[in-house]
Amino acid sequence: MSHANARLNLYGRRLLVRRVIEQGRPVAHVAKELGVSRQCAHRWVARFRAEGEAGLVERSCRPHSCPRRTPAEVEQLVLRLRAEQRRGQDWIGPELGLPARTVSAVLRRHQVPYLRECDPLTGQVIRASRTTAVRYERPVPGDLIHIDVKKVGRIPDGGGWKVYGRQQRPATRPGPGYDYVHAAVDDHTRLAYTEILPDEKGPTCAGFLRRAAAFFAAHGATVREVMSDNAKNYVISTDFAAAIADIGATHLTIRPHCPWQNGKVERFNRTLQVEWAYRQVFHSNAERTQALAPWLDFYNTGRRHSALGGKPPISRLS
Repeated sequence: MSHANARLNLYGRRLLVRRVIEQGRPVAHVAKELGVSRQCAHRWVARFRAEGEAGLVERSCRPHSCPRRTPAEVEQLVLRLRAEQRRGQDWIGPELGLPARTVSAVLRRHQVPYLRECDPLTGQVIRASRTTAVRYERPVPGDLIHIDVKKVGRIPDGGGWKVYGRQQRPATRPGPGYDYVHAAVDDHTRLAYTEILPDEKGPTCAGFLRRAAAFFAAHGATVREVMSDNAKNYVISTDFAAAIADIGATHLTIRPHCPWQNGKVERFNRTLQVEWAYRQVFHSNAERTQALAPWLDFYNTGRRHSALGGKPPISRLS
């Protein structure tokens, strides 16, 4: 990977070398065309002549030696004291006569977990990390569908506070309640299906799952596995279990309190909020509801998706 401030990537270096060596053009002229200094251009040409194609590959900026790095025996003392006393760098540093930042760097270098993630009695990690051990993408559409429910506040007739402002908005007692936006996202294609439903109970989720499976089947994707969180409407609902059996799929659940493991639909929920629910001022809940279907069609067929190389989800079904 190129340096953050590098003007030339691997393709640019090959282009520079080709123009200088194969076309015989002056280095200064080529350097000016590519927006780099003459010294930089001469460096890459010299590396190519000395090493060939391998000379154009990015090199690590790490020095060959670090004479001021904390000695290995001192690092072991830091690690042993952390394991025995289960204290932070502000305590370990003065004990060993080291700056607290040096102790912190040693702990991070050896990937020692933070104290907030550990049991204070045993030192064992007890809190989940906000990362998934294995990042994956299913190879076939329909292999895995992620589902979730997002609660969105309903808009009172005439508009909410975004129309009038927080101080001038008319009082509504009781509040208008919530819309429950049920979403299903295909793991491979990111193709999405969503509905606004009155609640998130088991029978409602079951009906949504059947309709979502029919939607994906219409696009040539047979649902084989369904992933959800551990909400009761998914885990203990007999209606939802029956819907899973009806579509011939297997139900998977994420690790408790780890929503990032269901990250594809969680990220879709965020996009849903930013680009549909709160993108513009709506004067009624019905107006916003009517805007969902056109937006979802655009999401599936026209919106560029960074995880798909800038192409919409439908491109992986073509």
